[in-house]
Amino acid sequence: MDRWLAMKAHYLTPLFMPSSVVVIGASETEGSVGARVFRNLLDAPFKGRLHGVNLRHAAVFGEQVYARIADVPEGAIDLAVIATPARTLPGLVRECGGRGVKTALVLSRDFLAVDRSNRELLDEAVAIAARHGLRLLGPNLLGMMRPAQGLIAANYQGHVKPGNLALVAQSSSVASAILDWAEAHEVGFSSVISLGAAADVNFGEILDFLAQDGQTHGILLYLEDVGEARGFMSALRAVARQKPVVCLKVGREPIERSPADEIGHAVRTHSERLLGGDEAFDAALRRVGVLRVQNMVQLSIAARMLAADFRARGRRLAVISNGYGAGRMAVDHAQRLNIELPRLAPATVARLDQALPPLGRHDNPVDILGDAPPERFVAATEACLEDPGCDGVLVILTPQAGTDHLATAERMIELRRRHGKLLMLAWLGDKKIALSRKLLDRARMAYFFSPEHAVEAFASLAAWSYIQELSLQTPGPLASRGEPDVARARAVVRQALAAGRSLLNTAETLEVLDAFHIPHPPTLPAATVNEAVAAACRIGLPVALKIDADGLIHKSDIGGVVLDLHTLGQVAEAAGAMLDNAQARLPAGSVRGLVVQKMHGKRYGRELMVGVARDAVFGPTIAFGAGGLMVDVFGDVAVTLPPLNDMIAASLIRRTHVARGLAAFRNHPAADVEAVKAVLLRVSELVCELPEMVSLDLNPLVADEHGALAVDASIVVAPLPAGFRRYDHMAVHPYPAHLLARGRLKSGAACVFRPIRPEDADELQRFVGEELSEQSRFNRFMNTLKQLSPGMLVRFTQLDYAREMALVATVEEAGAERIAGVARYTANPDAASCEFAISIGDRWQGMGLGSQLMEALFNAARDAGLSTIEGDILGSNTAMLGLMRKLGFDVRAHHEDASLKWVVKQL
Repeated sequence: MDRWLAMKAHYLTPLFMPSSVVVIGASETEGSVGARVFRNLLDAPFKGRLHGVNLRHAAVFGEQVYARIADVPEGAIDLAVIATPARTLPGLVRECGGRGVKTALVLSRDFLAVDRSNRELLDEAVAIAARHGLRLLGPNLLGMMRPAQGLIAANYQGHVKPGNLALVAQSSSVASAILDWAEAHEVGFSSVISLGAAADVNFGEILDFLAQDGQTHGILLYLEDVGEARGFMSALRAVARQKPVVCLKVGREPIERSPADEIGHAVRTHSERLLGGDEAFDAALRRVGVLRVQNMVQLSIAARMLAADFRARGRRLAVISNGYGAGRMAVDHAQRLNIELPRLAPATVARLDQALPPLGRHDNPVDILGDAPPERFVAATEACLEDPGCDGVLVILTPQAGTDHLATAERMIELRRRHGKLLMLAWLGDKKIALSRKLLDRARMAYFFSPEHAVEAFASLAAWSYIQELSLQTPGPLASRGEPDVARARAVVRQALAAGRSLLNTAETLEVLDAFHIPHPPTLPAATVNEAVAAACRIGLPVALKIDADGLIHKSDIGGVVLDLHTLGQVAEAAGAMLDNAQARLPAGSVRGLVVQKMHGKRYGRELMVGVARDAVFGPTIAFGAGGLMVDVFGDVAVTLPPLNDMIAASLIRRTHVARGLAAFRNHPAADVEAVKAVLLRVSELVCELPEMVSLDLNPLVADEHGALAVDASIVVAPLPAGFRRYDHMAVHPYPAHLLARGRLKSGAACVFRPIRPEDADELQRFVGEELSEQSRFNRFMNTLKQLSPGMLVRFTQLDYAREMALVATVEEAGAERIAGVARYTANPDAASCEFAISIGDRWQGMGLGSQLMEALFNAARDAGLSTIEGDILGSNTAMLGLMRKLGFDVRAHHEDASLKWVVKQL
């Protein structure tokens, strides 16, 4: 194959980088959308061909316009901006399609009305556009801007400066407010996109373009709802792995359930009660490496930091101030946000002792006194920047007698140019320091109006660095811990669903836990008092008794749990009372009997909870926290999205208050955290492989120095929807271990075909540099590059398996796994076809590897529900064209480039 797919122009390029634009509804009517948009494009000016369409006038603002879009000359039109009422939309879209327009912005705002006829008009317009291959952005838009190109196709009055940030917002009003703030602070944008109703082009597609956009270095998101989670998560993960993304989302509180909802949803686990939509959204952003902010102030701070390309390498901050009080404000806020304020190295303190007056504090925070001249600021700042124990330095200036704020600002700008470490400034006050603030703005310094905002910005950068590390985690299978018996668990679920039950009974629940190797105490069923006594004899005292009844999830609510029964007499007495009480309080025929369970015997056990709940948008979420009867009261829960690995599981545990209780304290030995992590990993695997599971509670999960046991468990299941495909329920696609296949070369050597992993980056770099000849690299990349850039390595190894796949062919050499070939596909926007690429190392060619690798890729594409695979190949690459014909591809002339061939195969 001849080139990496990432090098091809994105299909939304005509929308973002049009060479020709037509404004339909261009006018001079004051206050009209058409007048504002056309004027903006003229004034910018737009660096391309600009036309207007107006049925009644031949000129607008002195520019010739046309009565119909069919009359517009000069060839193809990339973008149409529609600024006319909703009723005209279907007809105009039909005309645009006939004229060959590629994309359209629908600025019409009268779709906001709750009007069925308007909805029908919009649906009709979208259907017409689809038939013509025309993509629509909108309606109800502020518009779209690419300032560097002069593309200000928006109903906005104000100046938008070119820059490296992209702003994507669902709200036109919020987008306008951010743009106004940005103008005052000289923050520029590569793109500004308001999505409006997103009837066609959606968030995911916009983000997918921005991921490849060289003008965009960071992204600000304003969200009100997500829509379809898989595409959103897939695109967000792809862009966040290459560029920082900051998100502000409104609507934190979950919607209250009505009594009717509760009646229809009576079986609810602790996990379902504790976890709302906002927890799932937080978990989703954390999982893909996006930083969430809580308000407009934090968003503006993030914008300033992203625009200046600031990064933090850790959470250790040094504070310098020319006043104790201002420094203390920063210290107090840092402690609230768990920012580390390390002691400075002895060499740093000695250096400060020489440079600063003896009266001030020379450790963190550093007090350089109120009369500090610029030289004192510089000496202290330079010393702290060079301290190996600090990841960033915050310098606070208060305007006092003798303070030269302007000269100090100039020296700080010089320092930042000379040092790679993060330097942040808090310039307090207003009128006296206005001039130096303007200087800092122009120099794109990280400066703030208060110590607290500066500390919050540092905390955000540190958090972003950490969640970026989390986002790189691609959990693999848990084969090393023992394969789960998935077929056994599915059989249990099928049996329950066939019986019309959504809540698994105790025996079924334990069988599922056993299938996934989740430990629990010995447990036996008992239908009568005598059977309970016999079960206690078999298990051994002491035991616990629990009621076993259909549809009962919280046994303690009806007195259905009795613990620490040390004699058989106590067992008999408690069993009789429990059965009588349950039969009196529960529906007739629902009581199955009792469960007799060995007491866990963990003297120093900590009661924990592991749960699973199904979010309406993001699918299953995994929760960890404090357990027992008070779980609903304290709500000490951290949430993440599956699948998990060791790092993600450890992070989940650390984010709870109960995590501190797992360490040794008083006479309690430290709990076995590795055992707790193992349970979390098993639950993750259960979530991935048992999509029928709606919710799960392991409460309590009791952990001590010897391990962890699920003392009680509940599982709720539901049938799968029609057309369900493997992992459709997951927002983050698990590592597709089931695609692993084995083959053999003509030489007899064994080879393995498996999906690529992030840790393959170094080996992939070696493969490109050592296994491919100059000619092979040219065939692959259309140039003779010798190594992949860091960005390319990220894109090619850190995949979202829901939208793309890369399979590596590996062989064993000298005890090491070596890549001998790579094949990949990327799904097209139609979700039915994909484009592929393949490369075989020179010394492995002619050994049957290429055909086996392509067959493995075909299987992966079929597994993803794709029906067509296609790609382009250099016409001079006769060997590859021969392989394509052998594999059943139809070889055609390329529709864009005579030097290429287009190959297509139905799967």
